[in-house]
Parts: sequence; structure tokens; C-alpha cells
Amino acid sequence: MMDKKSPLLEVIGLNIEFHDHLVPETVVYDFDLTLNEGEIVGIVGESGSGKSMTALAIAGLLSRHDMEKKGQILYEGMDLLSCPRAQLRKLQGKEIGMVFQEPMTSLNPVKKIGWQVEESLRLHTQIPKEERKETALSLLKSVELTEAEKVYKMYPHELSGGMRQRAMLAAAIICEPKLLIADEPTTALDVTIQAQIVKLLKKINEQKKTAILFISHDLSLVSRLCERVIVMQGGYIVETGSSEEIFENPKEEYTKKLIAAIPKCVRK
Repeated sequence: MMDKKSPLLEVIGLNIEFHDHLVPETVVYDFDLTLNEGEIVGIVGESGSGKSMTALAIAGLLSRHDMEKKGQILYEGMDLLSCPRAQLRKLQGKEIGMVFQEPMTSLNPVKKIGWQVEESLRLHTQIPKEERKETALSLLKSVELTEAEKVYKMYPHELSGGMRQRAMLAAAIICEPKLLIADEPTTALDVTIQAQIVKLLKKINEQKKTAILFISHDLSLVSRLCERVIVMQGGYIVETGSSEEIFENPKEEYTKKLIAAIPKCVRK
């Protein structure tokens, strides 16, 4: 009998506490998560619920000295909270990709899009320059930037919000990471572009079997994309279950209020 495959990502009892006040402030309490290869899980909640802090901790991007993180973040069995920083950097961009909320502040304003899309390849591989360019152009086309050659030579400010988000998505997946963390990737975009980004994430998941952790306050998008949902409020998990369970039979009053706030015209 074969052993059950271990989860790609397992978060156990994650607590995040700030020490920049006289009284320490905990912003995430006892967060647990299991994410399997090829699975899409959503974390939802209002602003300040702790969902983005959780995502940044998993990505290894919370390294402030006034902050303490307790618990375990196991990526393929390796604890990202206790492993050497050099080991974590080897995973960032290669095994774990990240898409942020606002690409205009995440992309370097003085570097061309092509240079930025290729960055992870430069850091993690020995691929020659011309091959890197070919790969970047192919990725730009795959995220539906049809004029890839033109976009490759442009600066972030020359692109629309939707185009910048696509470019950042291309940069995040160029090394074919096993895990993609998307932290509010559609917030600054209009409804039509939001739907297109969700469609792209689905395509990446289906074609590459990439596991996706999708962070959002927009439950209508989560219901269309995610297989399982974690609902957060005030740093705590208040409810978790399959997408069907959460949206068709929510148990907690907070979850019911979030779902009731979804405009009827955009519900499933």
C-alpha cells in the first residue's frame, strides 16, 4: 500500500506578533493550513483580518526585527521559519512565486518589463541571455499580452493596470514554481480585468499543476476560483471548508455577512 503523499505546504499554529508598541500586538493567531500540489485555496476576510500578513509570512517576506513569528511553515517538509535565510532565498521566485496587490509599487519603475520578467531566471538558473528572452516573451504571450515584443521593451508606467498585473504574473511563474501566492491580485483592477486575471490563474493551475494560495476580500472571485476557503476575522480563522460548503451552507455569522455583501449580479 502506497503512503499518502505529503502536502506541498503545511502551516501549523502560525502566530505573528508585533513588538513596536509598549504592549505586543498579535495580528495572526494559531493559523493552520494544508495545501496540496495543484490545489487552489482561498483566504478571505476584511482589511485587517490578517490574511495578507499570513501570505507574506508564508512567502518569507516578513523579516522585520520588531516582529515575532511562532509555529511552523512547512514547504515540502522544510520549515521556512527556521531554515537558513540563504535556503529560503533559493526557494523564493523559483519554488514559491508571489503576485502582489499593486504592481506599480512592486515593479521597478526604472527597469524594463523584460528585464523584470527574467529576474528569477537570472537568479536561479544558468540559462543564456537569448534563451531567457525567448522564455520571457513566451510567458508574456501566455498571460495574454499579445504585443509581447513591444511590452518587453516598455517601462511599468507605460502599461495599463491590467497589463502590469499580467507582466507581474509572468515574472512570478517564469521558473514554474510549485506554489503561487496571489495577494489581492485584482483589487486595483476593474471587473472585466479581474475576471481575466482569475481565468489566467485557472489556466496556470490546470496547465502546470501549480498550487495557488489566493488572498482576497472579494468572495465572488474566490467562489469562482478556489476549491477550499479559509475565512479570517481579526487574525483568527473563523471558518474553513470546501468552496461549496462555505458559499452554500456557511455556519458562522461573519461568513454569512460576507456572502450577503456579494452583489447578486456577480454571484455564481
